[in-house]
Amino acid sequence: MKISQLLRDNKRSISFEFFPPKTPEGEEALFKTIKELEFINPTFVSVTYGAGGTTRERTIRVVKRIHTETSLTVMAHQTCIGHTRNEIKEILQQYRNIGVQNILALRGDIPQGQEESFVFPPDGCRYASELVEFIRNSFGDYFSIGVAAYPEGHPESPDLETDLKFFKKKVDAGAEFAITQMFFDNRYFYNFMEELQKIGVDIPVIPGIMPITNFKQIRKFADMCGATIPRFLIEKLQPVADKPEEVEKIGIEFAVRQCEDLLKNGVKGLHFYTLNKSKATIKIYQQIKDLI
Repeated sequence: MKISQLLRDNKRSISFEFFPPKTPEGEEALFKTIKELEFINPTFVSVTYGAGGTTRERTIRVVKRIHTETSLTVMAHQTCIGHTRNEIKEILQQYRNIGVQNILALRGDIPQGQEESFVFPPDGCRYASELVEFIRNSFGDYFSIGVAAYPEGHPESPDLETDLKFFKKKVDAGAEFAITQMFFDNRYFYNFMEELQKIGVDIPVIPGIMPITNFKQIRKFADMCGATIPRFLIEKLQPVADKPEEVEKIGIEFAVRQCEDLLKNGVKGLHFYTLNKSKATIKIYQQIKDLI
């Protein structure tokens, strides 16, 4: 089913993001996680796509398995940065052939180490807005298309105003909903939503929630995507950075408060970055489910 329709029908959405594992063992562990989360009955789940298309076959395989082996609605991430338009069309046709109807259209990251030498395919899409437009022109209304949103601005944008203009281009091209990059201060999200209203954008925007279970890892992720970790949270986590159970406890408590605040302020849903694990997400869900 199309996510755009599910978001219209459901009062609140709960969704999970997974990444395609590198090994068969990792893939089986992922599907164990999926089974553990299935009881929550998420509105949808999504599968990421590696920088420059590096996980192309693995992403397609995992998406197909979720679609055929579970009861879940699945969305495939699709980047354009390393593909020609024909390659993108070929990938999307595979999804259409098996009945997958949801795509998260992304520009994608340049592979590490290729920042200076990377060459865009001459017949490709340089921006997510071009990818959205291409999907619409190629497949009409078959796919429900989502895009990324950046409450603190995309790391490559000079300012939030510029980033909002690019976001509106994606919506004007045919995007129907958005999922945000992770953030830890809800004020950035609320401000972002106010700015969208000012420029006439009213598609559903789902906050992306990253439960903190590994402090060093989260700091690395935050640095890469430009997400601000509140000073008080850093001060709580730093002394126990090498104590996984303490980090997880603090991280879950913080995520619960963050989600409660978002839900009480009327968000359309919550999208959890699971890192292919279920424990923290289930614990958070159990404490917020009455608000959903």
